[in-house]
Amino acid sequence: MSDLRLEELSAATIVAVNTLGLKRGQEQFITPVSYAAAAAVTPAHTAWQRVVLRDDEVVGFIHGNFDPDASQEEFKAALWRINVDAEEQGTGVGTFAVKALIEEARRRGFERVTVLWERGEEGPEGFFLHIGFAPIGETPYGEVIGAIDL
Repeated sequence: MSDLRLEELSAATIVAVNTLGLKRGQEQFITPVSYAAAAAVTPAHTAWQRVVLRDDEVVGFIHGNFDPDASQEEFKAALWRINVDAEEQGTGVGTFAVKALIEEARRRGFERVTVLWERGEEGPEGFFLHIGFAPIGETPYGEVIGAIDL
C-alpha cells in the first residue's frame, strides 16, 4: 500500500472519479438513501473528499463528513461514500482510504466514525465489517448504521 496516496478532490481528478468502474451488481449500493437526503442539506465546509492515487492514476474516492453540530449522531463523523475501481478492489485501496478518514476524525477530536450501508449479496457489508465497523442500529429506510469507536 506504500504506493498509495491521498489528494483533495479537484477539477483535475473529478472526471477520473466519475469513471471509476464497478463490479457487476455493485451499482445498487452506491449511496444509501439516508446519505443522499442528508447531502442535500449539508454545508460544503464539513465535507472531506479525497481521491486515492496509485502512482498518478485515480483508483479510489472517499467522501467523509465532519460536523460536530449535526443533529443526528450518525452524521457527525461519517463515511459517506467510498468507491474503489473494480480492478483495484481487494488490493488495499479501500482500507487505505478508510484508515485515512479515521485518522482525520481522530485529529479533529471525534470519538466515533459511522457509516450506512444496505445489506445485499454484492454490497459493502463484508468490507465494512472487515475494517472494524460494527452494526449499532438501522435507519428508517432499513440501512445498517455501522460505527467504529476511535
